[in-house]
Amino acid sequence: MSRESGNSFDSINYKVHTFGCKVNSYDSGLLQSRLHKEGFQSSGGEKTHVHVLNTCAVTAEATKEAVRSIRRIKAKDPLATVVVTGCAAQVDTEAFQNLSGADLVVANSHKSYLGNILKDYYAGQLNGQRVFKSNIFRKEDLGAGGGVEENHTRSFLKIQDGCNSFCTYCVIPFGRGKSRSLTINDLVRRIHDLESYGAQEVVLTGVHIGDYQDGEKKLEDLVEQVLVKTKIPRIRMTSLEPPEVSDRLLELYSDPRMCRHFHMSIQSATSSVLEKMKRQYTAQDVETSLANIQRKVSGAFVGMDVIVGFPQESEGEFKETYDRLSSLPWTRIHVFPYSSRPGTKAEKMDGHIHQVEIKKRSKLLRELSSERYSQCGLAQVDKVKNALVLKGNKALSRDYWQICLHENQKEEVLNQEVSVKITGFDSSSASRMDGLLWGEVISEPVRQ
Repeated sequence: MSRESGNSFDSINYKVHTFGCKVNSYDSGLLQSRLHKEGFQSSGGEKTHVHVLNTCAVTAEATKEAVRSIRRIKAKDPLATVVVTGCAAQVDTEAFQNLSGADLVVANSHKSYLGNILKDYYAGQLNGQRVFKSNIFRKEDLGAGGGVEENHTRSFLKIQDGCNSFCTYCVIPFGRGKSRSLTINDLVRRIHDLESYGAQEVVLTGVHIGDYQDGEKKLEDLVEQVLVKTKIPRIRMTSLEPPEVSDRLLELYSDPRMCRHFHMSIQSATSSVLEKMKRQYTAQDVETSLANIQRKVSGAFVGMDVIVGFPQESEGEFKETYDRLSSLPWTRIHVFPYSSRPGTKAEKMDGHIHQVEIKKRSKLLRELSSERYSQCGLAQVDKVKNALVLKGNKALSRDYWQICLHENQKEEVLNQEVSVKITGFDSSSASRMDGLLWGEVISEPVRQ
């Protein structure tokens, strides 16, 4: 497609391709909202003129995946405009600036200006400039917006962005900058907007939501005000670190609107490895947080992130993590085999573990997770859960079990929260990361 001049862009269709985390999912919604306001139109199945790749940089492979996607898009449609944005555009700029298929590289520092950059591009006013990037640590704004996707009643709401931790394996602070938060008042207003759109669930997300701060107010204050000042039926939070699971936060889960679901970013259950990772807690903190969740939020679904094969992790240290987790209460482990990420301190550490050993350890931990997940799944049979009916004959319970509904129950309950009786668990596929419960809609919601 040739570039167009003028101020009308309603004939230019775009598509946003999202890579990576839930924060990127939110950012993609925000990009779509901004582009729509700028006059661009979603492709809607028509020929796509502009492909916006909202990239991830958490691993080196994530950047390579984006490069492969650009080549596939250009091979299919050489005249399409490809815009690379997101964390990889900020961190791995060089991978794209000399890539012929990438027409524009708009780093996170300039993501909020994407609409104007595209307008100048089509008006021929960029004077050959393709890369837009500046120091991400000088970025102060966060950006609010997004919305509920069509036929969706769950919405991610970014409450915070950036990170101040600088863990030795992580490049994300260099992709997103320092931690910064939206105010409680802004977030309450945003949830009211989501309610008006018909949202049934809001997921409070961010790069490190435990860093949330509005003046002297912390994450617990935000959650408390959301409960007091909004009527959104379901409230869920993304990743927390062990010290962030405070007694006050757990007490807020006595409100049934708080979804009994925790995603714990622990990475290891061995203090010596946690210290090398520059995590700000110990193995004892991991034990305490999981025990407190079990004690105060009975029946909660607890998922965890664990990195296997971190540099210098001995066989004994891995066994310590394995044995400690074996004895603690949780539901599922997301196992991440360590992979070296350029730009991190861990990449330069001595004692990198051979990939064969990493795969062996990962297999052991995944088997532990599958066994535990099966036990927890079988324990759900015959229970009645409040579940939000989604597309594809699926439903999501408040405690994060994904449920396959029986075939005779579809459109009449779509986007509604209903009572579902769990009729079975498919133990043959317990290693899968999606839900494996079967259920039958029995009535309108009952309080859990």
